[in-house]
Amino acid sequence: MHSESESTEPVTGSGRATGPEAGPGPEPVAGSGPGAGPGPPAGPLEARAERALTASLRLTYIPVVVLILAGLGAFAYGIAVFIHSLGSIVGHPFPVGNQIGYFLLDIDLFLIGVTLLISAIGLYELFIRDIPGDQAIVPAWLEIHDLNALKARVLAMIVLVLAVSFAEVAVDSPNGRQVLELGGGVALVIVALTIFMRLTGHADD
Repeated sequence: MHSESESTEPVTGSGRATGPEAGPGPEPVAGSGPGAGPGPPAGPLEARAERALTASLRLTYIPVVVLILAGLGAFAYGIAVFIHSLGSIVGHPFPVGNQIGYFLLDIDLFLIGVTLLISAIGLYELFIRDIPGDQAIVPAWLEIHDLNALKARVLAMIVLVLAVSFAEVAVDSPNGRQVLELGGGVALVIVALTIFMRLTGHADD
């Protein structure tokens, strides 16, 4: 019958085809998917700028070398003070309090030298390359991976230098009021540095 033939013909026009003859869906937009790759490659100007910025990191060699030389100078100065103080101590060993200042000055100079060397190592590791601590080149506690670590080590050494400097003045100064005023100022600086380290030490956590 005519009605049966009409019922067997496929319906077209409405609905989506689901069979094997269905065409491909819409193409995904480039860069919008979850696994999208990096952006377009840098142009010639950007590439030259990036190479220049990378090369500029090598300028850190200048402060590294200067800090190393300054640290060696502090060590040499400490050795010279020690040699000079030997003659004074041997010739006039008493009173002992008058000679302690030489040793405190030596401690101060050596601490300054160590602080300069720590700064040099920190700058080298941050801007040039890491120094592996497992090859006995530097101790593991000197591995510096961020500015907070370098800041903490340098500020800790500065606190030591301030404390030793105050002890040196306290031993040699006959004016108790001057020592008290200096001690108060040094204490305020140490407290301020300690608070600063506590507040900024975990800023990246």
